[in-house]
Amino acid sequence: MELLASTSTLILVATLSIIVNRQLVPKISVNYVSMFFGGLLAVIPVLNGLVAHFESDIFIGLIVAPLLFFEGQSTRMNSVGRNFRQIISLTVGMVILCAVIAGFGTAWITSLGLPLAFILAAISTPTDATATESVVMGLELPHREATSLKLESLFNDASGIILLNMAILWYVNGYINYGQTLGDFLYSAIGGVIFGSLVSGVLIYLRQSMLRSRLNFINNTYNSGTPLKVIYMMTPFFLYFGAEAIHVSGIIAVVFAGLVHNAEGERSALANPKLAYDSFQLLDLVSDVLNSVVFVVLGIMLVRTSLDKSVTYNGSLIWIGVGVILYVANLLGRYVYCRVVQRRDNYSAWVFALGGIHGAVTFALAFTVAATQVKTQDFNLVLMSESVLIILSMVVPTILFRFMLPKTETDEKLAQGIREVREQMIERAVAKLDEMPKLSAEFKLAVTFDLKSQDGHTTVKQFVSEWRRMVRHPEYTQAEMNQLISTYQWVFKTERQYLIDLYYTNHQVSEELFNSLYREVAMAELMVLDYGSRN
Repeated sequence: MELLASTSTLILVATLSIIVNRQLVPKISVNYVSMFFGGLLAVIPVLNGLVAHFESDIFIGLIVAPLLFFEGQSTRMNSVGRNFRQIISLTVGMVILCAVIAGFGTAWITSLGLPLAFILAAISTPTDATATESVVMGLELPHREATSLKLESLFNDASGIILLNMAILWYVNGYINYGQTLGDFLYSAIGGVIFGSLVSGVLIYLRQSMLRSRLNFINNTYNSGTPLKVIYMMTPFFLYFGAEAIHVSGIIAVVFAGLVHNAEGERSALANPKLAYDSFQLLDLVSDVLNSVVFVVLGIMLVRTSLDKSVTYNGSLIWIGVGVILYVANLLGRYVYCRVVQRRDNYSAWVFALGGIHGAVTFALAFTVAATQVKTQDFNLVLMSESVLIILSMVVPTILFRFMLPKTETDEKLAQGIREVREQMIERAVAKLDEMPKLSAEFKLAVTFDLKSQDGHTTVKQFVSEWRRMVRHPEYTQAEMNQLISTYQWVFKTERQYLIDLYYTNHQVSEELFNSLYREVAMAELMVLDYGSRN
């Protein structure tokens, strides 16, 4: 019951964050809004009690893993192949450099022991792609830096985890076992790649076999393919926990599984278009909710940590200094690596360095320290310092990028064009109805209402009136339903032809505007035909 209450609360708050962001503050990233509501939830005792104690393993497995799986699925495998050397360089070479700078820098400035300093440094290395989006909203991130940041964030979590394990063993045993550390890294990383690729390959083969089997999934719009959707949605959980059970990197396993699934989605969409469409919509829904949940949880944990009187460091504020040192060390390490090793120009190096945002993964790794033999006092220092690092990594680039990056071209002009063309398109379709003398007045009113709903020119009062009419109306006969569906097909054909004439014949609209509205009409017709098949 506690897990159900906690999950429901997080999803509701995440949904509220999305609503508030879109309705009230669309110019602010939804991630910041989610963090705000998470913090607000944490300061209200009744609501705070609904969310269970934070468990890093559950958080990474149930929330972070599927997000990385979906993120990997949006990345082409050949993109990883082309950038393989860069990925290894960023996720191994640069991570080690940043950890060394942060570790020795922290120990030298604060007089902390090297093992503890390297625990802090290891946790500070993973970056978060979803967090990066929150600091560049409305700004144009250079393509090369955007690609590098995305690929880095997909694969550097495993490096951070291995370094953290090494530092904890150093803290506990008093020495570093370099051979064991290297062996663990290779086993974890390569094992994750092999496990993720092989298991996802088996799952893809299973789904494709079902899709083309006598179960009649193929090209059957009456069959939603529920078993295939369930297998697909369970894939990241099965892969992550399965990989962790054999002690290989669950993070790398789900990322590579996503890469393998990318090609499957491209080459099997037309085998059952409805199944593919439903899967894409389900993916978007889950991704939006989970991404918002990540930052709701981050807001909750930041506030809980700051309000928890047991989380202190002997009354000292050293944790603030350590957090600042960790951030500056990582920033400089990233900059130097880009300038010296990757030979990028000064501007590119600073953009990449500032774009390495830390988020929920960093916080989750900090909490894993609690389950080790690290002293409670030192764990508190880790938790508080990494909180400062996360906040700085989001606030600093949010400010500096406003001066460094160009603004994206405003969408207002495109939105205005879409509104105008959509209105003309609808008028053309409504005029088509007048050319159908055999169409009943009732059908004409119903179709006109639906057409005008396409651009929001219907009120709630009108909707209620239509709803009452439908409730009172007897079931349509098959002949009436056929006529109604045929009418919709004619008006949608009119809308599509209008768009085709504007784009291909007259060259009056942009490709982006054409694709946007054509997609709207196609989806509208899909919904009408689907409704007709159910009646």
